[in-house]
Amino acid sequence: MTIVSYSIEGRRDYGFVIDKSELIPRYFVEDILKERLPRDLKRFLVDSELVDLVKASPESVRVETIPLSSVHLEPPIKNPGKIVRMALNYIDHVEELGASPPEEIVFFLKPSTSLVGPMDPIVKPKIVKKLDYEGELAVVIGIKAKDLEPDEAYFHVFGYTVLNDVTARDFQFRDGLWRGWTMSKCFDTFAPLGPWIVSRDEIEDPHNLRIITKVNKEIRQNSNTSRMIFKIPEIISYVSQIMTLEPGDIIATGTPAGVGHVREEWLLKEGDIVEVWIENIKAIRNQVLKTD
Repeated sequence: MTIVSYSIEGRRDYGFVIDKSELIPRYFVEDILKERLPRDLKRFLVDSELVDLVKASPESVRVETIPLSSVHLEPPIKNPGKIVRMALNYIDHVEELGASPPEEIVFFLKPSTSLVGPMDPIVKPKIVKKLDYEGELAVVIGIKAKDLEPDEAYFHVFGYTVLNDVTARDFQFRDGLWRGWTMSKCFDTFAPLGPWIVSRDEIEDPHNLRIITKVNKEIRQNSNTSRMIFKIPEIISYVSQIMTLEPGDIIATGTPAGVGHVREEWLLKEGDIVEVWIENIKAIRNQVLKTD
């Protein structure tokens, strides 16, 4: 199952993707199944019986489709309770920074106000001088989780999507001092997300996916999720021991080597187009614009 959030003339809804080119709107599926689907996607994710019913239906309702090209793609989850972001979780990224691999999981939070859709612009604030990209695989929680063991983690995952953890490097480091992740990553539009959510059962191994980031069609990041230091079950277990994970929460699993921070000429400029592609999910593509 692939779920997409979209809007037409300002009216937002969600639907189910067919062949990565068309969608079946939620209300079409309701008509066919004679079952009400919650308008809040987070409430749908947690209803496993309803999810299974919808998974079995798309082929029978193919006639009721809308081209994806005719709608505006929104962030798959508009209002997650939290966006949890892993730091230093790819061995190739650690190596390019000249750092040592962390001995335990390190994470921080991004606000939901940083979210934008998969094709929406990244707006560079006037006060930001050094803008960077970080392509990431993101996990979408489907079932509430607290104090999990690693072998329980996947049961609580609904699926996967793509996130660009946009970063203001001059707010991360100032005058040679470390100022932290939150300040540098919390600006509006600094979390492009999408283009949709692919359900867990359609990704055979989330730790064997190619991940590529391009800027103006030039490859900057080219790695594989196998290079994660801490794997998804470990991450979910650890985070769930600190805070309750709820349906719709997003966990971004870290970025590989190739960020602009280590090659200053790669930092983003006005007009640049950033594309993050992950195997079996597809790509998000966002242009950098300056604040008016």
